[in-house]
Amino acid sequence: MTRAPTIDLRTPSGSAARPPSGGLAIAVACYPGLGGSGVIASELARGLAAKGHRVVVLATAMPERLRVNGVRFEAIDVPTSPVFDHAPYGLAVANKLVELVRRGDGIDLVHLHYAVPHASSALLAATVLGAAAPAMIVTLHGTDVTQLGSHPSIHAVTAYALATCDGLTSPSRFLRDEAAERFDIAADRIAVISNFVDLARFSPPPARDRSQLAALFPAGPDGPMLFHVSNFRPIKRTPELADILAGVRTALPAKMILVGDGPDHAAAIARAGELGLTDHMRFLGRRDDFESLLGHADGFVLPSDCESFGVAALEAMACGVPVFGYDVGGVPDVVGDTGALVPRGDTAGLAHAITAGMPRSAELGRAARLRAESRFGSERVVAAYEDYFRRVLASRTKEGS
Repeated sequence: MTRAPTIDLRTPSGSAARPPSGGLAIAVACYPGLGGSGVIASELARGLAAKGHRVVVLATAMPERLRVNGVRFEAIDVPTSPVFDHAPYGLAVANKLVELVRRGDGIDLVHLHYAVPHASSALLAATVLGAAAPAMIVTLHGTDVTQLGSHPSIHAVTAYALATCDGLTSPSRFLRDEAAERFDIAADRIAVISNFVDLARFSPPPARDRSQLAALFPAGPDGPMLFHVSNFRPIKRTPELADILAGVRTALPAKMILVGDGPDHAAAIARAGELGLTDHMRFLGRRDDFESLLGHADGFVLPSDCESFGVAALEAMACGVPVFGYDVGGVPDVVGDTGALVPRGDTAGLAHAITAGMPRSAELGRAARLRAESRFGSERVVAAYEDYFRRVLASRTKEGS
């Protein structure tokens, strides 16, 4: 994609405005939901704005984590029509990027989270803008590589769009290697920059207070409290949580709290009913303040079919809660030896691992918090993104000179 011109930043009203010394003007395109890509996009936008960059976030709705001054939000308007079976979201993203640049906002780079369809939207916007196009950087997040992007109906276009963008990042070596193989991209073209967590927001409570969790259950706190957060997509295998809890309850009177919503929400509730666990599982739906409950749990359960990284696991660890899940994707690099992982699909093995881990829950939780602090703090990762952005911009300048 072509080199961006030097244009003064503009305020939304059109008056000239200079960024803080050394600051960049960054547009972020993302999905607004509770999934990992939306969480990381929002938190990164906040971190970059706090360091003096001018950031505008583009999404179809305000992302759930985007609540801070200094980050501008603009909605992507996706048209509907009885002609369409599916709304033309990818075209709407491309058009929004063109609009943003043409009105003189002086965007240095666009950071697009999740390749499908954002990579092709970036390619189209860059084609329309020509020499005025800013740098286009795509961060891969997981299913955009392992499932959607690899589907034959969109694979060729997605691969071409990724090959033409100015920069590519991945949160884990696992996902980098998957993307390199599936899209025929040189692995060294993909920078590995880990996901991160807000260590202040996600932190252990001063003291465990089981009353907050016990209040959700009629029978009270008579055993371990387990926790799960996800977007309830099939890849998260949320209906299996009932089977796992049933296995734990053969040894311990455990209960489980589930936060989130998505396609498998009804199936997960139905499975809980089939196994007689309706009074022992609480489905809270989407809650942006779930960390106030999470820190009081005894374990976090992650039975995903695949995780390129595991943002939800990291947030639990930062709260001092050990993670128990399947040994897939990038999860081992996140969890380390602070929890327990078993082969994918082994619900009985996972139930046993949780049961065995409960006596050491507090000890494992402390180790999890220390790992989160030492490896996945937001300040360290935001700085890595800053450095990468500047290297991409410098490379474009050199190529265009």
